[in-house]
Amino acid sequence: QVQLVESGGGLVQAGGSLRLSCAASGTLFRVADMGWYRQPPGKQRELVAAITRGGSTTYSDSVKGRFTISRDNAKNTVALQMNSLKPEDTAVYYCHLDSVLYRVDYWGQGTQVTVSS
Repeated sequence: QVQLVESGGGLVQAGGSLRLSCAASGTLFRVADMGWYRQPPGKQRELVAAITRGGSTTYSDSVKGRFTISRDNAKNTVALQMNSLKPEDTAVYYCHLDSVLYRVDYWGQGTQVTVSS
């Protein structure tokens, strides 16, 4: 069983920055792909950024150039650095672990990010 605990959300003005962090328990982290998703109010959950176990990254077009995903396999953590935040970035952000090898995936409880205009 894996537990994912997010932290770092909050309220920030447009143009500001926030750093989200997700800590994973257990031993799957190093062999899993990690991702950050978000769910804006009244909308579906969407992928924001992902990083493979090998360190390759992908980003949604809406955050490319503003957000950076990174991972620390020694600490079992994945982070999302969010710069130049916009009101449309307001959402609940979720950490996701996906192990294709073991055919399991897990979600964190989510952390609220609110960007005021």
